Amino acid sequence: MKLKVVSKNAWTILKKTFNAFMDDDVLRLSASLSYYTTFALPPLLIIIISICGIFFGDEAVRGQVFKQINGFVGNDAAKQIQEILKNVTISGSNTLASIIGIILLLIGASGVFSELQSSLNYIWGLKAKPKQGLVKFLKNRLMSFSMIGSVAFLLLVSLMINTLLDLLSNRIMTRFPDVTVYVFYVINVAIVFLIITLLFAIIFKSLPDGKIGWKDSLIGASITAVLFMIGKFAIGAYLGSSKVASTYGAAGSVILILAWVYYSAIILYFGAEFTKSYLLFHRRKIIPYSYSVEIEKTEPEKPKKTKPQ
Repeated sequence: MKLKVVSKNAWTILKKTFNAFMDDDVLRLSASLSYYTTFALPPLLIIIISICGIFFGDEAVRGQVFKQINGFVGNDAAKQIQEILKNVTISGSNTLASIIGIILLLIGASGVFSELQSSLNYIWGLKAKPKQGLVKFLKNRLMSFSMIGSVAFLLLVSLMINTLLDLLSNRIMTRFPDVTVYVFYVINVAIVFLIITLLFAIIFKSLPDGKIGWKDSLIGASITAVLFMIGKFAIGAYLGSSKVASTYGAAGSVILILAWVYYSAIILYFGAEFTKSYLLFHRRKIIPYSYSVEIEKTEPEKPKKTKPQ
């Protein structure tokens, strides 16, 4: 009986999530985020690689990042990103030029988080107060910079865990050669799931201009992480087997990157819609901060039917 109630509640939340997903025109928001990410991806990766490179070395971090991107979008698009990273460099010959270059990289990298924040605010029905425009802009940028640091930290943790797993697997493989591959595959999947869940929880908790509890944030983030990991294989299989790259010729790699970010954004925003629907179902609200307000999203008016004269 309890299982039946849980299933009914889950179906109700999912139905509300799908309705809100369509009403908020999430496909358009996802397309917007993919456009911003195309320009923000190179500086974002450079900053993250530079931070993690302090501990592991640039080459090791670049190899790990290339491996992850290759798993998402395929070898051709990953090579294209790698080539872009080689071209986007900061000259160390001039101190002023280096400082300006770093500032421009930070601004470019923060753009994707600003767009993500704006979309999440819309989905959750939040908006900054009119008189808080400049203050809100500065807060957004600072929050975006902190998110870059959070992503770099999570990647650093992931690299450390992978290094420890490699050391352990080499030792265990000598004693249990048949079981080791499967065991460490499960462990790796579990670790990736936890890291992705934590990243989405941080996004839901800190980026929007509203407050939700950590428990609600983690529930929404875990559902999003499950969808994201399923979507990772589905998107990778689709992009790998489709003729998207060959259809667009020289621009094919860029199109693959856009498609990857677009589908990933759809999953992320669906998770945000699910989190809001889950809160509303349990009669809890997203509480706006002091510098923001809750907005009512109204449906466009339908044209009135006129009787023929």
